[in-house]
Amino acid sequence: MERKKISEILIQKGIITEEQHRECQKIKKETGKITGQVLLEKGYVTKQELAEALAIQMSVPFIDKITDKMINTEILSKIPLKFLRQHIVIPIIYNDQKIIVTADPRDLQPIDDLSLLLKGNAGYAVASDETILEGINKYYPLETSSEMMAELKEGEAEEFELATFEEKDLLEMANEAPIIKLVNHIFFQAVKEEASDIHIEAFEKEVRIRYRIDGEMYQKVLPPKRYQAAIVSRIKIMANLNIAEKRLPQDGRIQIKVGDKQIDLRVSILPCNFGERVSIRLLDKGKEAFKLENLGMRPEDLKIVLDLISRPNGIFFVTGPTGSGKTSTLYAILNKLNQPNVNIITVEDPVEYTINGVNQVQVIDKIGLTFAAALRSILRQDPDIVLIGEIRDAETAQIATQASLTGHLVLSTIHTNDAPSTITRLADMGVEPYLTASTVICIMAQRLVRKLCSKCKQPFTPDAELFSRLGITKEAAAQIKFYKNVGCEECLNTGFRGRLPIFEVMQINDEIRKLIVAKANAAEIRHAAEKEDFKSLLDDGIRRIKDGLTTIEEVLTVAYAEKE
Repeated sequence: MERKKISEILIQKGIITEEQHRECQKIKKETGKITGQVLLEKGYVTKQELAEALAIQMSVPFIDKITDKMINTEILSKIPLKFLRQHIVIPIIYNDQKIIVTADPRDLQPIDDLSLLLKGNAGYAVASDETILEGINKYYPLETSSEMMAELKEGEAEEFELATFEEKDLLEMANEAPIIKLVNHIFFQAVKEEASDIHIEAFEKEVRIRYRIDGEMYQKVLPPKRYQAAIVSRIKIMANLNIAEKRLPQDGRIQIKVGDKQIDLRVSILPCNFGERVSIRLLDKGKEAFKLENLGMRPEDLKIVLDLISRPNGIFFVTGPTGSGKTSTLYAILNKLNQPNVNIITVEDPVEYTINGVNQVQVIDKIGLTFAAALRSILRQDPDIVLIGEIRDAETAQIATQASLTGHLVLSTIHTNDAPSTITRLADMGVEPYLTASTVICIMAQRLVRKLCSKCKQPFTPDAELFSRLGITKEAAAQIKFYKNVGCEECLNTGFRGRLPIFEVMQINDEIRKLIVAKANAAEIRHAAEKEDFKSLLDDGIRRIKDGLTTIEEVLTVAYAEKE
């Protein structure tokens, strides 16, 4: 029986039209490209749709996602990583059968090679190259920490003090294969588990390595204490830092590639009692900025934000502690405002993600390029919109205020507990209340709460004491379906997978302006805002609980204090 053509399958499924098919056939004849390539380039199909059509054509299974249950690490470890990535194939277990997943079933050589390795009894299936590469990057077994520790301990029975090391010895050790392998393992494991930070901490008798995943710290590796200096020196070498300097803090950056991901590592070294502490922030350079509409704000709050960021001038603040997602929210706003007829310039420390069409300036304090210095210069560059990464001091606050008064929309972050207390923080910085009242148009506070794993969350009835802490009556709680975290393979047995933001949006109206000029306190400003449908962080957290997305405990960890 003759196989159907890919284009026929796509037309039958309603993915492309006859007209689009004819257009692609014409391009195919002119260029010599295959049908699938032309369809992808024209944007008529996605890689997933094309892979599914290919699976139908070849009468084999289509794999849309590779999961934990499909992976046999023993089989996977026998195949070189380079081979899997080069040929975009991966062996899996599907319906209790060994299956070779490929992005191109017409390329028979790698399929035959793998089939031979699997003793010739494997079938095959089709998936998109993105699905296969994601599976390889996520599940390919790195050398385990215990194996690595055993390798480090080989031939090192005797103990010795850190003080006995000379600089030459450290440099040699830092470039030895086991140390290089261990540091690479630390980085790759962090990327694999989607950690946001790596912490290497020096204590009197041990070195502890922890990852921050979804805002929580997890201990992963405990290398021998004697290798502490060599590990830190290896990271310094990679970050182009001075390995001889151990008394002063140092900052640097490392760029690595894991599969198809470009990862930027921001390294901070801090001298402590028992050696240097290393903190590393991981930034995925290929990650796209969020869309403002997808952040999950209340429709009423989103309407306020969209209205205010369309104004030609004023200061829009996003506030919250470190790691609460402020920068991601500002980038989402910038994405919304980024148009060919608008001149946008940012001053950041560091520039976390690159946005096409936006001019981004990196702060370098040690050469005098501070927020204030950069801001003074960019105001001469005729910007329409200015983003200031953070208002840290009185000088930056004053310049931001002046920029707003001279017809610029200013977006910035500031560290305060909630939206109303931002007003008093600006006053503490020396900004005159009348200037704050005439320039600030909105203050949006936010926090991140862990999101319940959709695979294992379970309904439950919480204690009455939790209701009272949330400010919910027993009658109101009876109308809400509460969930608790359980834990499964998908979520590292935590019951949570990913994080989501909660917001409080305070628009500066006429009544609040009068209170600012009168030097009212944060409680009075909050009371005035609540008259205009202002919802606190706790209120927004309760909304997320009602949606079945998070737990009471998660919301109370970030929003309880604000309700008091």
